[in-house]
Amino acid sequence: MDTSYEIRAIAPRTLAELRTRDDAGAPPRRVVDEEGGNPLRCCLERSKPGETLALVSYAPLRRWAQETGADPGPYDEVGPVFIHPHDCGGWAGAPDGGYPEALRGERRSLRAYSAQGHILGGLLLDQEQEGTESLEEGLARVYEDPRVAAVHVRAVEFGCFQLETRRAGAR
Repeated sequence: MDTSYEIRAIAPRTLAELRTRDDAGAPPRRVVDEEGGNPLRCCLERSKPGETLALVSYAPLRRWAQETGADPGPYDEVGPVFIHPHDCGGWAGAPDGGYPEALRGERRSLRAYSAQGHILGGLLLDQEQEGTESLEEGLARVYEDPRVAAVHVRAVEFGCFQLETRRAGAR
């Protein structure tokens, strides 16, 4: 069974739209990140101290559904994400093809979606607990279910969307 997946940052075209008007219909809020360290969904890096960021509402499942023809219905949701207010070149991928180091965290939830846009289940990964799978192992396990088309990785503490993965070769 193919359990491979692709890691995706927010697409450049979507970023261009979000930098003008976000998925809640509002203009982006510019904020100066005095301390740095906020996760950036455009390049899958962390912000630097003093960097100006755009805080926008983003609907990851809605955007995925627009691209693939899925209908998430009530599973659609909007939440805040930080992006660069200008084109930063996006995420070039990890050198080893793996998970972006900057977005690792001790506690992550993996939320699996069918090709129709419905939630199939999830998995909690808590690196503070001995024996917890790595993000890569958790994602591979979720993709063992052939019905899984996409998985969203979220931070547990705030529920924030971190990044999207898709089954390798899927749209």
